[in-house]
Amino acid sequence: MRLVPTANLITGLGIEGDKHAVATSDRQVLLADQEALDEVGVAAGTIKENLTVEGLHVMGLPVGTRVHLGESAVVEITEVCEPCFRMDEIRMGLKAELVGRRGMVARVVNGGSIAVGDGITLEEAEPLAS
Repeated sequence: MRLVPTANLITGLGIEGDKHAVATSDRQVLLADQEALDEVGVAAGTIKENLTVEGLHVMGLPVGTRVHLGESAVVEITEVCEPCFRMDEIRMGLKAELVGRRGMVARVVNGGSIAVGDGITLEEAEPLAS
């Protein structure tokens, strides 16, 4: 992982140049919030998240929420990202510390260029019909 000032999100694929960008995946982008990283004492990028945001409680976003990034990029939250054994490779015990705070995975529904400091707006998920 490396920190970059800009990135290009590609519709239905993920982040341009990311070796994990896969068209068939609902896990194209991992979002984490800086506040959660601060709670466990790790720097941005350490837990292998693609996007680190500030002032947004990522774990509180319901599945289906669309997150608008910058001028045109949109990702849709698909599921909670459960911490895996790789987190303990970073620091023993980190997997347990990240339960309930690692972040949310999303798919890219509208591509576009994003940059550090871009605005974020939310489009709430439509309630399921009963």
